[in-house]
Amino acid sequence: MTLFERLNQELKAAMLARDAERLGTLRLLKSAIGYLQIEKKNDNLSESDIVGVVQKEIKKRRDSVEQFRNASRPELADKESREITVLETFLPKALSSEQLDALVRQTIQDLGATTKKQMGAVIKAVQAKTAGAAEGRTISELVSKLLP
Repeated sequence: MTLFERLNQELKAAMLARDAERLGTLRLLKSAIGYLQIEKKNDNLSESDIVGVVQKEIKKRRDSVEQFRNASRPELADKESREITVLETFLPKALSSEQLDALVRQTIQDLGATTKKQMGAVIKAVQAKTAGAAEGRTISELVSKLLP
């Protein structure tokens, strides 16, 4: 079952359960995927495209949580946090820190990267290999730490 099919099943289940908050989050995700389909002029998006949309939506919500907490609006921050929890169910299982470290080291070795100037190429290659199983910020920090 593809992620898009799973999203549609989750939408139906949320409707039947009358879970308004979950339903709203899933509808927003489906809308974001629809916008990408229009942008790419392709109704059949790859799994990695859908994972990218999910990651983008999670990042938006994390930024919102931080802003709401700074503005002393904990009720809105909690709502955004619950939405993040719903969205995270559509991400692949995250790599452990050891697995990610090994993958980054191997990629650096494969590309022959020796300086921070090559950091972008390494990050891009690692992100392609992880296919959403690692957060971009984590990858960036690790590559930055490993390259002189």
